[in-house]
Amino acid sequence: MSKVVSTSYPDVVRRLMKMHYQSKTGHLGGNLSALRMLLVLYRDILQPKDQFVLSKGHAAGALYVTLWSKGLLSDLDLESFHKDNTLLSGHPPAEGIPSVLFATGSLGHGLGLASGLALSKKLQRDTGVVYCLTSDGEWNEGSTWESLIFGCRHKLDNLCVLVDLNGLQGFGTTNDVSGIRSLRDKIESFGAHTVEIDGHDEAEIAEALRLPAGDAPRFIVARTVKGKGVSFMENKMEWHYLPMTDEQYAQAMAEVESS
Repeated sequence: MSKVVSTSYPDVVRRLMKMHYQSKTGHLGGNLSALRMLLVLYRDILQPKDQFVLSKGHAAGALYVTLWSKGLLSDLDLESFHKDNTLLSGHPPAEGIPSVLFATGSLGHGLGLASGLALSKKLQRDTGVVYCLTSDGEWNEGSTWESLIFGCRHKLDNLCVLVDLNGLQGFGTTNDVSGIRSLRDKIESFGAHTVEIDGHDEAEIAEALRLPAGDAPRFIVARTVKGKGVSFMENKMEWHYLPMTDEQYAQAMAEVESS
């Protein structure tokens, strides 16, 4: 393990930008909507017995730079992002990084995996908590709702799920694509303990992650902005996919520097 590099949000954003720019890789919008949550989770919350599943696998870049900020990945590792024979693929790999438990390229699988881990811990009387980050678009998937039913049925009070509610997915807004409104109310109706927060407010994120478990899974529905912090990316569906040009990279880095 390397030493901790930095937990400063601007430093980590700059490293994320550089990594995606050098590899000419997209998905920056959804990385920026999730980054604060990942940093708070890894900086302030996770304990040695805890586990994390990144269900929205297209935010792998945000996870990699979070691990880098904690000294769990090196600059050399990040330089290989999305290249041939890299450990740092565009979605989390199946093996090779101890902090990454599962490959999660296909959406809708992560919550089921996390629920299985949580049940296993409960049966073994392991005190660790399982955390999972899903996208809002994943709630189009039947497997995600089945996992919610499973978690509530088995009273998985050691399962904590963050939902990145940025309102956009690959082909438009989540409401236009699927018509799901008031996701918090729908999740809560199954019996989960649910709160809604500002997903870019570190204090709110930390407070929600520390709430008592009760007797059911905890769900944190986090209102976020796709492309947060970069003016030409914010709330733009196309930044689900696009890589940055030279000019866009320069502007994005300048905006992060001045924020």
